Amino acid sequence: MTDFTPEEIDALYKVMAARRDMRHFSNEPLPPELLERLLAAAHLAPSVGLMQPWRFIRVRDRRLRERIHALVDEERSRTAAALGEREEEFMRLKVEGILDCGELLVAALAPDRDKHVFGRRTMPEMDLASVACAIQNRWLAARAEGVGMGWVSLFEPEALRELLRMPAGAKPVAVLCLGRVPEFYPRPMLEMTQWRRGCTLESLVHTDYWGGGDGADSPPVEDSPAGSAESPTASAERRSD
Repeated sequence: MTDFTPEEIDALYKVMAARRDMRHFSNEPLPPELLERLLAAAHLAPSVGLMQPWRFIRVRDRRLRERIHALVDEERSRTAAALGEREEEFMRLKVEGILDCGELLVAALAPDRDKHVFGRRTMPEMDLASVACAIQNRWLAARAEGVGMGWVSLFEPEALRELLRMPAGAKPVAVLCLGRVPEFYPRPMLEMTQWRRGCTLESLVHTDYWGGGDGADSPPVEDSPAGSAESPTASAERRSD
């Protein structure tokens, strides 16, 4: 027995399928009450051992935002160089909207995580998994509210930690761009730019044992035409950045 109507269930899957990793923003500020709802959505996330390791820094100082952008731009160049023959192609991609988005938030791990052993004794990385859940909550809530969000991970963590005066032991996880967008991408931007194609769900699911006759780890699916419509179920079967 579910507590939700069929319409509510459909809406949830629709939001999941429509979520996109956004890079193009208008600089329209978000109303304070909307930002508060998005922060609250993140705080509703599950966490291992109820440790709630997420911390969020709202960046309001323009000069600080520009310094964060400079750190990201430095790592972008290093990443491009590491890609070898795809360097020029990568440099043509728009990988962030730090200077354009209405709100900039940095998601980080709290410094006192080691005291939490419940669920982490053999898997200490579950603190990071918990923060990722909080980010996903905000992403889905933002999409439902008509707000775009982009997750930026191109930065040197220690340099960003020092820039934001985080205590020792804390660690930045993501630079999150939030704001109104001209439009949501009909498909993942990296598919639209032909950088990478998503995988089918069937290729990633095994039965009983890894490689249990399911054709897992098969090549990604072929691109569909830009702007083509997909049902929520079909879209959810793809990794929709």
